[in-house]
Amino acid sequence: MQQGMEEDHKRIADAVPQGWVDTRAPRRWRPFLRLARYDRPIGFWLLAIPCWIGMALAHLGQPWTAHDGVLALSFWVGALAMRGAGCTYNDIVDRDLDAKVSRTALRPIASGAVSVKTAWAFLMLQCLVGLGVLIILPAMARLVALAAIPLILGYPYMKRITYWPQAWLGLTFNWGGAGGLCRHSWHHHHAAFAGLCGSLFLDAGL
Repeated sequence: MQQGMEEDHKRIADAVPQGWVDTRAPRRWRPFLRLARYDRPIGFWLLAIPCWIGMALAHLGQPWTAHDGVLALSFWVGALAMRGAGCTYNDIVDRDLDAKVSRTALRPIASGAVSVKTAWAFLMLQCLVGLGVLIILPAMARLVALAAIPLILGYPYMKRITYWPQAWLGLTFNWGGAGGLCRHSWHHHHAAFAGLCGSLFLDAGL
């Protein structure tokens, strides 16, 4: 059993050693969990936290309600779904490049563990979850979320035209806080800039 897990783990060169995906997730699910980076949850927090910061700033001096709790939970679910969708899309676009780089050559799509057709289906499933979150958001938050789509679609191509794709990724990760921050002074927008810098350095370092 241990030998089987070790062999399975070797399929991803940059995977977290013996994480929960390798030790607890059903074997059939593992390629998809890795494709969506569930073995590296930092990206989910980088996407969800700006949303919560935006909510907190929007509620300065205002009481919180049960509906706000539902929205906060919705942002978390949306972060899980859309970060996974973004990673899936990134690996679909980069599959030929990934196959030529030792660090990424054994990722699910590049290695053939997940077919491109199946990856697209998995991507659509995650987007449906994101759509379910989108329809319960306030109108302005929906517009902000929809405006992030070009950022998500453009990220894989930034690696082809700039040495700083992390800057684009940082903007994408912190876009969720825009709705809450846009009604406040520039003093509060420093939180967005700090989040962008944090995302940039974390992505560059990890």
